[in-house]
Amino acid sequence: MIDAHAHLWEKQQGKVNGLPVYDLGGGRSRFGAEVRQMLPPYMTDGVNSAERLLANMDFAQVAGAVITQEYIDGNQDAYLRRVRRENPLRLRVTALYEEKPLPEKLDGFDGIKICGGRLADPDLTKCAGVFARGDREDLFIAIDMADGDIQCASLREMAEQYPNLRIAVGHFGMVTVPGWQEQIRLARLPGVFIESGGITWLFNSEFYPYPSAVRAILEARDICGMEKLMWGSDYPRTMTAITYRMSWDFAERSPLLTGEEKQMFFRLNAEKFYRFHDLPEMPYVHHMAE
Repeated sequence: MIDAHAHLWEKQQGKVNGLPVYDLGGGRSRFGAEVRQMLPPYMTDGVNSAERLLANMDFAQVAGAVITQEYIDGNQDAYLRRVRRENPLRLRVTALYEEKPLPEKLDGFDGIKICGGRLADPDLTKCAGVFARGDREDLFIAIDMADGDIQCASLREMAEQYPNLRIAVGHFGMVTVPGWQEQIRLARLPGVFIESGGITWLFNSEFYPYPSAVRAILEARDICGMEKLMWGSDYPRTMTAITYRMSWDFAERSPLLTGEEKQMFFRLNAEKFYRFHDLPEMPYVHHMAE
């Protein structure tokens, strides 16, 4: 399997609404004016490392993962370059766009992350240079869009202007917010795909096994086709509520998805989109509660 939406950081030093986000110990972070459980409490040092993610991946039988970024974690470009170099087969990484010119060289990165919902100006055509660079340098664009359909027209314009550019819309279109289907409809365009990172967060009030999330996957399938949907975990923040395996097996256990649809959702679509190859076989490891 391939996880299309995970996060890593060496040191969290970000911002939310202009206020700082930083580690407090015990997995907690100062999150602007609040204190939030940002990591599972046993991650006491605040380091969200590749080694810990890979250990979770091994246990949950996930072969590859895509590391995206967020303003709330702070820019992790230097760390992710190193992580990518050390794990060339299993990890893909993004550079963070921060509403200023990107680095002159993006060697070592596979894509560019745009935090669409956090942009000062929601008009994505104002980021045309980022889309142009992704197209020119054959990098994918990962974007978490603003709620609803606010940015759909401008993303459509960018996708139509650069038809060969790979664009992954995150958080399953902010599926619990009215108008989410408009984000899914963007995946009718050739280069646009949808990944489900954060879907368990968005349906957290319902909790495992997330029947409404499964129904949303089916609705999205009917809108854009199963060949455009990819699974993502939103690790590690969602791991404060569930295990890594639970972030995917709620869909795997559902009888509403066919075996072929599950293969597309969990591996085949992401393998093609993110250009994974030679991924290892992931054997099942019995655990002590069995």
